[in-house]
Amino acid sequence: MFQGDIEHMQHNVEQPPPTSAGGAQETVIIVGQEEQPQLERKKRKLASKFPLVNISGNILLAYQSLGVVYGDLSTSPLYVYKSIFVGKLQDYQTPETIFGAFSLIFWTITLIPLIKYVLIVLSADDNGEGGTFALYSLLCRHAKFSLLSNQQAADEELSAYKYGFAGQSTSCLGLKRFLEKHKKSRTVLLIIVLLGACMVIGDGIITPAMSVISAMSGIKAAAEHLSHGEVLVLSCLILVGLFALQHFGTHRVGFLFAPIVVIWLISIFGIGLYNIIIWNPKIVHALSPYYIIKFFRETRKHGWFSLGGVLLSVAGTEAMFADLGHFTSCSMRIAFSFLVYPCLVVQYMGQAAFLSKNLASVPDSFYNSIPDSVYWPVFVIATLASIVASQSIITATFSIVKQLNALGCFPRVKIVHTSKHVKGQIYIPEINWILMILTLSVAIGFQDTILMGNAYGLACMTSMFITTFLTTLVMIFVWQRNIALATCFLLFFWFIEGVYLSSAFTKVSQGGWVSLVLAFVFLAVMFVWQYGTRKKYSFDLHNKVPLKWLLGMGPSLGIVRVPGIGLVYSELATGVPAIFSHFLTNLPAFHSVLVFLCVKSVPVPYVSPEERFLIGRICPRPYRMYRCIVRYGYKDIQRDDGDFEDLLIQSIAEFIQIEAVESQLSSSENPSLDGRMAVISKKNVQSTSTLIVSEDFGIRDSIQSSKSLTLQSLRSAYAEENPQIRRRRVRFQLPENPGMDPAVKAELEDLIRAKEAGVAYIMGHSYVKARRSSSFLKKFAIDIGYSFLRKNCRGPSVVLNIPQISLIEVGMIYHV
Repeated sequence: MFQGDIEHMQHNVEQPPPTSAGGAQETVIIVGQEEQPQLERKKRKLASKFPLVNISGNILLAYQSLGVVYGDLSTSPLYVYKSIFVGKLQDYQTPETIFGAFSLIFWTITLIPLIKYVLIVLSADDNGEGGTFALYSLLCRHAKFSLLSNQQAADEELSAYKYGFAGQSTSCLGLKRFLEKHKKSRTVLLIIVLLGACMVIGDGIITPAMSVISAMSGIKAAAEHLSHGEVLVLSCLILVGLFALQHFGTHRVGFLFAPIVVIWLISIFGIGLYNIIIWNPKIVHALSPYYIIKFFRETRKHGWFSLGGVLLSVAGTEAMFADLGHFTSCSMRIAFSFLVYPCLVVQYMGQAAFLSKNLASVPDSFYNSIPDSVYWPVFVIATLASIVASQSIITATFSIVKQLNALGCFPRVKIVHTSKHVKGQIYIPEINWILMILTLSVAIGFQDTILMGNAYGLACMTSMFITTFLTTLVMIFVWQRNIALATCFLLFFWFIEGVYLSSAFTKVSQGGWVSLVLAFVFLAVMFVWQYGTRKKYSFDLHNKVPLKWLLGMGPSLGIVRVPGIGLVYSELATGVPAIFSHFLTNLPAFHSVLVFLCVKSVPVPYVSPEERFLIGRICPRPYRMYRCIVRYGYKDIQRDDGDFEDLLIQSIAEFIQIEAVESQLSSSENPSLDGRMAVISKKNVQSTSTLIVSEDFGIRDSIQSSKSLTLQSLRSAYAEENPQIRRRRVRFQLPENPGMDPAVKAELEDLIRAKEAGVAYIMGHSYVKARRSSSFLKKFAIDIGYSFLRKNCRGPSVVLNIPQISLIEVGMIYHV
């Protein structure tokens, strides 16, 4: 039961090592920690080693992933060849350069999506989650790279915390100590991660516009009477419809879109095979990389400029990793390796075979290569597939914003979980409509897929470049691979991606600037929010209420203690926040039971319900003051329990009983247990609760219990008008136990009476301002940037689903 003292909480802000409210080091008691987490870890480990055990489930997920993840990759044949042969390369349209272009496309698809992502990067998951922030959280748990606040040593006891390889390699100790020692290096690492996330969000803005307009270009080629403006209006209407569908969720959208992608892949495979056989079977020789050498020998620097078009063939690959939490790595590997990859290779090969005999068709190569007999059916499928293509990156954007939000790097937004079975499937209304507005702006502003492709290629390759770097760090610090081996991985893929990235940067003036502007704006928002949040937490940490002050006031705290429970919300995981003293000096009464509640995110995807509640005591027993830390992963649903209050009361009661048992077992000279924390298992609370729980769904008792006749009549009238409404009410009682310690019994009775009197939620309504002595840059970031974001994002009470009727807000100014 007792696991012993653990180390001081590790903070990454400049501060003295914090202690608990009692002045002692934090101690954790693990209670009710049954074998469920271990069983879950064994199941995950078994599934990763033997994915064929659940082959039917993986095949179903692979089918769904086609509609969510691979739409973007699958529709790239619509515009790749057109994007390659632009500018001066139009003067080199010969069969040899066509063969070389196909060889470049083939080896790019093989090396980056197939070898790098499918074989390597998809293995760098964080408990099944993917994306740049999943890699970052994985690194932060295996080394002290994090700049996140209120992290505790107790978090390291979570079952999901040590996901990955155990042990410590001596070869990476020097590099690890260097990064941990220098705060600037950790700041740079966070900025790199944020930049990668910004580039994926930028993809989410550009991809829908480019995919839909590329598909709609086919109708203009076949129906020449349509003007460019009419085609643009049709494209914008399709984009609006696409974003309007997002609230149905990934599960429904995946089943709706997956058949479209399957038909599309089969269609382009058939068309490609037809063109190979009919036009030029010798195109198979271009699988040799020798044709790449011939391509650059003939085109020289103009061939290098054209690489910005080649990299569009792997556009959407990053979404494969970012969307990993919606599916499984095995299902994604099945879908790509056995369907997406072969269909794309055959299609690109078929287009090259057609173009080698029809050089004038390069500007509209895909639609010109379609046989006339199937043109219109393929056009309809292409239009539908282009809509699906946008889904992968939109879904990835939702996933990344959720991770950023949970780890304190993005303003608070409303997160809707669209599936009861798959936790990672979410919808964010604010982000969805912002993406729609920006996407329409890009579509109307550019109206040209070549310019959009330049912007898209820059964002796409930058995010891949960053993922390669972070995966290398995971190899070193998490997988414990040899540094030389990890460096070979880094240099090999950085060389390939660096060549493409350098080509993409030459197109900055030709549309690429959009990606840079979008990345800068989102990066500024993220960094300002993270900086302001960290400064606010640092202020709270340095202005905690001294324990001596509370002890000197006595159990009554110098005021009237009225019946009820006061839940004081704070970001502090230790100590008493300054807002509490501010409240005491302005109000003459406070609740008889106080619970300082800290709802925080930890750098793991999910926290098991058995490990969620961390309960402790502040001050001696007569004060009736407790601390509760509620821990969520960055993919968890916060306050997903409808009976949160009742579960909290049961957890505190369980802690009181456990504390009494520990006191009896320990020496009589042992000091009070102030500052000790216990992990209270939800399962243990529900099965062996200290309290007797009774519940009903009626409202008659609440009507009779009211002392006001007017209120009784109003409630009776409401009940008669709404007979279908029944409110769930829970009552607690103490079991008959003659051997119970009288002090414990009295404390539990006080807790029950307080619960019956009602629960109030106390939160700080803070105003954060920079000190007068601060620099201009800091004043601009805090007084303008951070204040603007706080005023225009969701309030903490809304995010935590706190009932407004029970909310008390205390105004306070923070000078940081």
